[in-house]
Amino acid sequence: MGRVQAVGFRPFVYRLAHHHQLSGWVRNRTGAVEINVSGSTAALAAFEHALIHAAPPLAAPVIESRTDVTDRASDAAPIGFEILPSALSDKPRICVPPDFFMCQDCQRELHDPLNRRCHYPFINCTQCGPRYTLIRGMPYDRKKTAMAAFTLCDACAREYSDPLDRRFHAEPVACPDCGPSLEFVTTGPGRSATKPLAATVQALREGAIVAVKGIGGYHLMCDAASDKALAALRTRKHRPTKPLAVMFPATGRDGLDQVRLCARLNANTAAAIRGAGRPIVLVPLRADAPLAAGISPGLNEVGAFLPYSPLHQLLLDEFGSPLVATSGNLSGEPVLTDNAEASTRLATIADAFLHHDRPIERPADDPVLRPVANRIRPLRIGRGCAPMELKLRRPLPQPILAVGGHLKNTVALAWEDRVVVSPHIGDMDTPRSQQVFAQVADDLQQLYGVRAEALICDRHPGYASSRWASEQRLPVMPVWHHHAHASALAGEHRDIGNWLMFTWDGVGLGEDGTLWGGETFHGLPGAWRRVASLKKFQLPGGDRAGREPWRSAAALCWATNSAWQPALDTEKLTKRAWQQSINCHDTSAAGRLFDAAACLLLDVHETSYEGEGPMQLEAAAVGDGPVVALPLESADDMLRIDWQPLLPMLLDQQLTTAERASGFHLSLAQAIARLGVTLRGSHSIDRVGLTGGVFQNARLAAATVAALAAQDLDAVLPTALPCNDAGLSFGQVIEYLARS
Repeated sequence: MGRVQAVGFRPFVYRLAHHHQLSGWVRNRTGAVEINVSGSTAALAAFEHALIHAAPPLAAPVIESRTDVTDRASDAAPIGFEILPSALSDKPRICVPPDFFMCQDCQRELHDPLNRRCHYPFINCTQCGPRYTLIRGMPYDRKKTAMAAFTLCDACAREYSDPLDRRFHAEPVACPDCGPSLEFVTTGPGRSATKPLAATVQALREGAIVAVKGIGGYHLMCDAASDKALAALRTRKHRPTKPLAVMFPATGRDGLDQVRLCARLNANTAAAIRGAGRPIVLVPLRADAPLAAGISPGLNEVGAFLPYSPLHQLLLDEFGSPLVATSGNLSGEPVLTDNAEASTRLATIADAFLHHDRPIERPADDPVLRPVANRIRPLRIGRGCAPMELKLRRPLPQPILAVGGHLKNTVALAWEDRVVVSPHIGDMDTPRSQQVFAQVADDLQQLYGVRAEALICDRHPGYASSRWASEQRLPVMPVWHHHAHASALAGEHRDIGNWLMFTWDGVGLGEDGTLWGGETFHGLPGAWRRVASLKKFQLPGGDRAGREPWRSAAALCWATNSAWQPALDTEKLTKRAWQQSINCHDTSAAGRLFDAAACLLLDVHETSYEGEGPMQLEAAAVGDGPVVALPLESADDMLRIDWQPLLPMLLDQQLTTAERASGFHLSLAQAIARLGVTLRGSHSIDRVGLTGGVFQNARLAAATVAALAAQDLDAVLPTALPCNDAGLSFGQVIEYLARS
């Protein structure tokens, strides 16, 4: 069991058995591999050791059980060793593999002019290529994949059938004679090209925006050094300031020479970029980087990644310099996967399309990682690392499906002692997002052969995921938003008793009906007790405040009688509404506090993407700044961190913007440490946890961990899953497990 399918495990077993002169057979069962082998005691021991310690790089085998058959008649022992057809299991233990980047063997063949797959953009083997985005059902056989319609040619069929070949039962295997092919089409009056890849490169060199179909969906690509092409992409996609990921040609000994021309790398970030998932990694941007100025406005880092498919490799090799490669979607929606749908929905953005005819069964956006508090941590999981399986501390009483939150949605299927978290789905604001959400929820259950008997959702009744759950004919257990955040982190550390858990984010519905987001809990999953919070303030404008930071800034200034001089037409009307508590909500959200600081320091009044103001505020926090002591008030049987002393510092024009931004982060970090020390005196604390989207902020996270360590308080952040709302589905599972 373990990861033993879609990774070349059966041919490995075949070769290993022949090496040790053993007889028997190997076959796939649903989610596992069954081996029947006979030989000398010494050979069997060596064989079993090698099964685990010499397995293929992508495999993760675990021996589930052994059965001794030495008492059977000798004439019943198998002769020779063979690979049998797949068989169904009574209790399948399925492991669905993620999509893998191109291996070194396929890279060599891709560039070998004597190889029949030279420059073939769909080259793969048992150690690389699409998996999750290709599979239609389990066990993992070609007839149950999107490759079923491509009949193998004689040469590919021989490789596919030869246990000694590295393409033995590589289900996506193909070649130019029998496999998928490319198609280049321009928008407007359709124009195709006989050499699609060359036409794509030429269009990119001419400043065009090209929608390129990859493994998990489309990318919108353009020349990363062209200000004109970048401006056109931002205008057409209505994405004026959100940072754009850049795909770099793999050059130099480790493939990172061109990345180093644009970004500063250390050993950890270099290893992360080259990791098995080929993720996007946020790294410091060089001031002299040969990239267009608008790659990441207001920020000092760039999302860098390397080509991970043979198509991307060929495209970047031929183009020779970096390309913007942002998700091919409409803002906030899941990445597009279907040729016809992409052609329609991206027609006003792309000048041309590079399609291919291999179907994508389900979307898988690129994963995103960031160095935070001395670790490379996920901000988004996707292609190459998801579905992500985690182990529960004990079995569940029944299979469940946790449907996450509203933003950065993922879903989690859990049964027995297993939980599988889906790739990033996206924000649930549009019909297409909700359609993909429902598809992924059903797909996970179908692929793993498990049907949920109960659903877990966020307590907020207005979330699209919560509404969907209520419409199903299954029992539903709602979980408080910040309890799920806390339990997600606790679920990564199964053996810790009492936590002091800081859950800081934008907003989530709290137990008292207000908008929480600066909370501190004590306890453990299923028994969280809120012991502290940021001081509440009245936030005008409801949901609009998330994209209009001036509302948070105004509310703080009005509450403290501080100077507030915006040049906004709606300010007077909004203040009257605030004074009368019309369309206002009490909130303790740290995210709104960061919004206010970004507005006061950087004039970020309105934003075009979530977190824009706080991200720019973090980028502005260079060097040291004044640390303002934030008092702890006792109210409602709990402690509250009073943010009010921050206002004079934020408005102090005698300080530079960098000093004030830095002081803001450091002051909050010290306030957390002071609160931790205070609560340690009255509560049993085994570990401090920091989670919620605010702790994606590397400056705040590092300062907080250091401040707590100075007080002998050990703090941890999530490492397997994002600390933002993408981790909610896993946290909901942990809450359900604790209550059951």
